[in-house]
Formats: sequence, structure tokens, C-alpha cells
Amino acid sequence: MQKFLADAGVCSRRAAEALIAEGEVTVNGQPAELGQRIRPGEDEVRVDGQRVKPVEESHITVAVHKPRGLVCSNDDPHNPRTVFDLLPPALAARRLFCAGRLDKDSEGLVILTTDGDLANRLMHPRNVVVKRYQVKLDEPFPRARLARLIKGVKMEDEWFKVERAALVNPRKDASVDLDVWMHHGKKREIRQLFLALGFPVQRLRRYQIGAFPLRGIPLRAVKQLSSKEIDRLFQVPTAPLPEHQAAVIRKPSRPRSNPS
Repeated sequence: MQKFLADAGVCSRRAAEALIAEGEVTVNGQPAELGQRIRPGEDEVRVDGQRVKPVEESHITVAVHKPRGLVCSNDDPHNPRTVFDLLPPALAARRLFCAGRLDKDSEGLVILTTDGDLANRLMHPRNVVVKRYQVKLDEPFPRARLARLIKGVKMEDEWFKVERAALVNPRKDASVDLDVWMHHGKKREIRQLFLALGFPVQRLRRYQIGAFPLRGIPLRAVKQLSSKEIDRLFQVPTAPLPEHQAAVIRKPSRPRSNPS
């Protein structure tokens, strides 16, 4: 069931599990169950009363250069302007969804896809998909405090941290510009982390996912990805940090499985 919903472009597998658990999915008029097997084209599957048709076309995955002011949501009553407004009519007719989000105030690389399996691979923590961000602060961040970004800050029983942190073009061992890497990503994690250390973020831009860069995609533009480009999303970046950057680096660790 989860795979069917993901393949049909309804949502990711993880989101499908939540919909099923909440009773929003039915099969032939009966509540669906987690792991239930169905016969596409024969069984009638509905989500929130809307019939889900089996996918007939090949999947589409695109990279979008999101500007500030747009939300990564298919439907948000509080924010009518979404990243999906950037899609050309031919793509807007397909049911794409975000495989990882950026908040309204952030910009940069966002992946949209009709492939639920791909979205699940990109978003699941165990796959350690690295995202790289350019951070601009209101005040210079000292090199001596880079290690604190790696160690992290505990807020409401959760740790907020990054895997790599580097000053860009530092002066007197401090800079308002930083390069950070992370593979997890709680909501507004980078912003909250810097704010907790007393450095509000002025601008946040995601410029790379895995080994796939935003470079070459203009602001507000959409690029359909080839299979080779999709593979690059899962490759570990190999480009070293520039020599002029002062960096603290921690090797990403795979999260332990949750026994619950």
C-alpha cells in the first residue's frame, strides 16, 4: 500500500504510513492497513475520499532554484505562494511533491519528484544524503566557536548541530559568511542553531545536495534531472574546502536504528 501511494505521487512512503494510520486511506471502501497488498487497477484506493489512480507515466524529478518567499508545500492556506508555482504548465499537471524542504525565508536547491521511493531515499536519515548551505550572519562568527556548531546545542530534548562548518573569507579569525554541511535537517535547524549561539541568520542558501550542485540553474528556474544527475544526489561530495577557509569537520555518522 505504501509503495502504491508513493509510486502514484500522492506522498512519500513515510507520509503514506501516517495517512494509513490516521484512517485517511481506504481500499474498496474499507480502511487500509499498513503493509496491505493491493492489485493496482483492480482495487479502488482512495485518500481522503479522492480516488488514487495507478501511475501510468514514467517518473519525473526536477531541481528547482527556490527564491525566498515561497513555501515547499502543495497546499498551505496561510502561504498561497509555493515552489510549485515555478513549474511550467506541462509539469504542473503532474503530481510532484517535495523531497526535502526549505523554509519560506531560505533559498536554493529543492528537489521535486513524482517518485515516492526516490523521495524516501533522499529524506530518510539512514541514507546520509549530504546538503551544503551558504550562511550569512548579522555579526562575524569567530573561528574559535566553530567546534560548538559541530558539538551542537540541545533544545527541548533535541540536539541541533551540523557535520561540517567553515568560515568563508575570514578576517581576524571571524566571518559573517559560513559554509555548513548536514545530512539530517530538522525544521529550521540551521537558523535555530546559530540563533541559540547568539548569531541570527540573515540569509540561508542551499547550494548542493550530495554531489549535485545548484550551479547553472538560475533563480526561479526548473531543471528536469537525468538518471545520472539523480544518482549524483546520493554521492558524497568530494570537493575539499578551500584552503583559505578555517574549518572544523566531523565525519557524518549513520544514525542508530530506533528499536521502537
